Amino acid sequence: MRGLMMNRPLLVSSLIEYGAEVHSDQKIVSRRVEGDIHHQTFAETRDRVAQLAHALKALGIEEADRVATIAWNGHRHLELYYAISGIGAVCHTINPRLFAEQLEYIVNHAGDRVLFIDLTFVPIIEKMQGKFPTVEQVVIMTDRAHMPDTSLPNVLCYEDLLEGHPTSYDWPDLDENAAAGLCYTSGTTGNPKGVLYSNRSHVLHALSVAAVDGFHLETRDVVLPVVPLFHVNAWGLPYICMVTGTSLVFPGPHLDGASLFDLMDGEGVTAAWGVPTVWLGLIGEMRKRDAKPGALESMLIGGSAAPRAMIETFEKDYGMDIVHGWGMTEMSPIGTIGVLPPRYDGRDIDERIDTKAKQGRRLFQVEMKITDLDGNRLPHDGTTSGELYVRGPFITGGYYNDEDANAGCFDEEGWFKTGDVATIDEEGFLLIVDRSKDLIKSGGEWISSIDLENAAVGHPDIAEAAAIGLPHPKWDERPLLVVVPRDGAEPTKDGIQDYLATKVAKWWLPDDIAFVEAIPHSATGKIRKTELRDMFKDYVLPTD
Repeated sequence: MRGLMMNRPLLVSSLIEYGAEVHSDQKIVSRRVEGDIHHQTFAETRDRVAQLAHALKALGIEEADRVATIAWNGHRHLELYYAISGIGAVCHTINPRLFAEQLEYIVNHAGDRVLFIDLTFVPIIEKMQGKFPTVEQVVIMTDRAHMPDTSLPNVLCYEDLLEGHPTSYDWPDLDENAAAGLCYTSGTTGNPKGVLYSNRSHVLHALSVAAVDGFHLETRDVVLPVVPLFHVNAWGLPYICMVTGTSLVFPGPHLDGASLFDLMDGEGVTAAWGVPTVWLGLIGEMRKRDAKPGALESMLIGGSAAPRAMIETFEKDYGMDIVHGWGMTEMSPIGTIGVLPPRYDGRDIDERIDTKAKQGRRLFQVEMKITDLDGNRLPHDGTTSGELYVRGPFITGGYYNDEDANAGCFDEEGWFKTGDVATIDEEGFLLIVDRSKDLIKSGGEWISSIDLENAAVGHPDIAEAAAIGLPHPKWDERPLLVVVPRDGAEPTKDGIQDYLATKVAKWWLPDDIAFVEAIPHSATGKIRKTELRDMFKDYVLPTD
């Protein structure tokens, strides 16, 4: 017997309409590339989203078309999130940190038709003219007064694009499973992998995060996402805040400690989300001023594990509530949040911090299990570690147009293999203890050791190379490149770095290069990364 309830689709467009109606006066504040600080309400945002939706249709954008963005955190980028998905197209956010070859691959693999870019990134796209055969139009995200001189042909101005269009839009009743967003993540093999989100997954993820108790996402709160809109949906905040009525403050391109402090202080920010690297800069500024931003109460730290010392500094020195989180691009992305239950209220602060150093407990609709190498489930006892698998309605069921990437990502029951090794305790707190893959996680972003190695062995004086991650106080991990020179060759560190600078993104460059006579191998010829890490366990990077 089926229930007799209405079957209405879960759509991204319903989020902006709800936010504009129920939380109409809540604010979206943006420090823009042009240099000013811009304010608009949720209701005004909805009106501009409607204008943008009409403009996209006028450009010929139809359902399932991919529309790409390369932009900082700001109100125009948020408007694109809603207008693109609202008309049934796919909002494809692109990480501008990627190397040119990766940008080219991503745009062409996605088949993007229109590319929206912030002023900062105009020179990057100018250098790549002719590399994007599917892109029909480039739109620069500024007003007429700030339009740059550019060699790009037939560019459009964002504000001109909106002008004259109606401030209301009759959103289509899409299939809730229709694609709404696309984000690429780097893996252990060469090409980035596309995660294709649906309207349904976006809405369910937002509702699941909004349901977390004591998470500083209420109508009285003001949240600043340092986590970028160009990657992993800014951890879902553009959607979550429309449900909770939490005002948003976007920092634009200026993420240094002083800029963040001033913006937080001036706009009454109560909560902020970002990776540990950014918060190191903010801690330095707080120590310099012997104060914290006036209204700041809470910090969500994710992307990589927050050092216990960082949590202690925020909690003990500044009286803040630090919340640890964990997730993946493939999970929309939040999987766990470390809000402590009320029974911890009276406990010693060090005991509370010990628990906060874990990655937290699962969101509603996220299921987790750990297994041994044979796939047998292991107990959630806080000590037994195993391969971490997840499943849920906002977790990927497969990478976009990439069957090779899908191989081995799911077990026989359909659970997604995260590539992490973890424990889960009796209360449900997750602790990531290791990685089963050899990715290097630096500042919340993955660096592929295989890609770095493959680039290095292209050097004429290198016979073999292996990349491993070593601990770093600022970036969590940074790469060390271990090199075996070719017979008779004498490569130099500077020469190798200069060569790699033409092959990989700048932030992928190894912090140091170590020369060895041989690299350890297994019987099948694979590099023994575990043995290599043991060899260099006491090695101190020059940047440390």
